Amino acid sequence: MNIKTIAEYFIIYLPYAMAVGFVAGIFFRAMIYYTVRRHEWFSREFEKRVNRYMDNETPGKVHDVSFYVLAKKMLERTYYEVFEIRDRMKRRRPDAVMAWSDRIFLVKQGCAWLVKDILKQVKFLKWTEETPKLLNITKATFHHNPCFNRVFGVLPMAGLNDVISILPGLFVVTGILGTFIGISGGLSDLGGMNLQDLESTKAIMDKFLHEISYAMKSSIVGIVFSLLSHVANTMMSPERAYVSMIDRFESSMDLLWYRSDNNTYPSDEKPFDEHKDAVEALAEDALNKELNKAVRTREMLEVRKPKAS
Repeated sequence: MNIKTIAEYFIIYLPYAMAVGFVAGIFFRAMIYYTVRRHEWFSREFEKRVNRYMDNETPGKVHDVSFYVLAKKMLERTYYEVFEIRDRMKRRRPDAVMAWSDRIFLVKQGCAWLVKDILKQVKFLKWTEETPKLLNITKATFHHNPCFNRVFGVLPMAGLNDVISILPGLFVVTGILGTFIGISGGLSDLGGMNLQDLESTKAIMDKFLHEISYAMKSSIVGIVFSLLSHVANTMMSPERAYVSMIDRFESSMDLLWYRSDNNTYPSDEKPFDEHKDAVEALAEDALNKELNKAVRTREMLEVRKPKAS
């Protein structure tokens, strides 16, 4: 097989190869975007519960609140509530062992790893009046999460995302390359024309124009796929979701730090257990909340009680 034959096959199958690359790029871009959005979903739910907690707090009230205890409480409540609500909605289905998204994208496992790693880092923070570098802790935790920095738990997300980001340029360059190869292959035939033989000359020119027109189609296909890839990359931008995720989580941690009075690690503190029954954990949290409310009410009544003369 000579070079000309290889060039002809290259020109013929180039549009199909670009189509396969385009479909693969869109598929993996969607997978990366969905994986990052699972991060953002958990951060959004965490932010919602922190804001709800802060709305019920009174400025200036001191209860000797530990930042670690408060962060653990909010993270556990978020984890147990979001997956309990989701699992409760799926219990009518025959397969209630694990959601398909957990099997493919390791969502629940990734959120559990996130809670564990955040708590592991914040329990060693020294209490100061200034806010610590919670942004760096948040970025490092999300970046090193083994369930979320790989697509399907196998493909590295950062490298795959970089390749998909340069696909629009690759489509244009590949299309132009196909056009140039087609033109160069046609030019070699023009050198063998016999201008005295009009029929053979016309046949060679018709073949040359056909090859040129087909080669030009590769550039058109490359430009079309490039434009479509640009649109898809803009609509499914994991970078925007990542920035939103980091901002939500870090601002929520800052609010909890502002509300805290220390960062004491309780000696009887139980480690986070992602396998604990969610209903039991939420019921225990609600019971502790009611007991604390009763204690605060009794303290207020004792303060207001007039002293005996």
